[in-house]
Amino acid sequence: MGIKERREREKENLRQDILDVAREMFATEGYESVSMRKIADKIEYSATTIYLYFKDKNELLYQICEETFAQLGEKIRAVSEPETDLIIRLKKGLRAYIEFGVAHPHHYQVTFMSPVFSHPTDEYHYEGSMGERTFNFLREEVTNCVAAGKLRNGDIDAISQALWAGIHGTTSLLIGHIDFPFVEQNKLIETVIDSMVDGFKT
Repeated sequence: MGIKERREREKENLRQDILDVAREMFATEGYESVSMRKIADKIEYSATTIYLYFKDKNELLYQICEETFAQLGEKIRAVSEPETDLIIRLKKGLRAYIEFGVAHPHHYQVTFMSPVFSHPTDEYHYEGSMGERTFNFLREEVTNCVAAGKLRNGDIDAISQALWAGIHGTTSLLIGHIDFPFVEQNKLIETVIDSMVDGFKT
């Protein structure tokens, strides 16, 4: 490996370290309580170094969210796309979403449970984001099920958002209320998904 390639890899590794540390700190301490300087202290670099990679804390959060959405979308596609039965495919995708959130609670908390992007700016908005692409995958699955007569005809957006609301709520509860006496996790996830999807069947 040449000097240029090694430096590029070092830069990318540092950028990823910043993302990983910031994600953990945002999840455990709260976005508003974390400064760029605190992140820099954690990785033992100067705050100036972080600003070479991210313009401000808002951009840092946005990139964390984009990374999480990309990983989530990849996970959902990996488990659902090989399936030919449309309803099973839809259910597998919904399950993959919950399992991803439970396996990566810091990713999920920062990306889906942070109020910072409730009012997107011109720089950081939903349209064209990885979040939009990930949700559109769910919307496409619902569209295919409706077109095939597997789900009743209706408002595609309303159905898709209702399904997302259900799996988001389940994921948030499993992450945030670990002391609650839930039934066996797999049984709970299966019951939630079956109840939601079967409720929209023709």
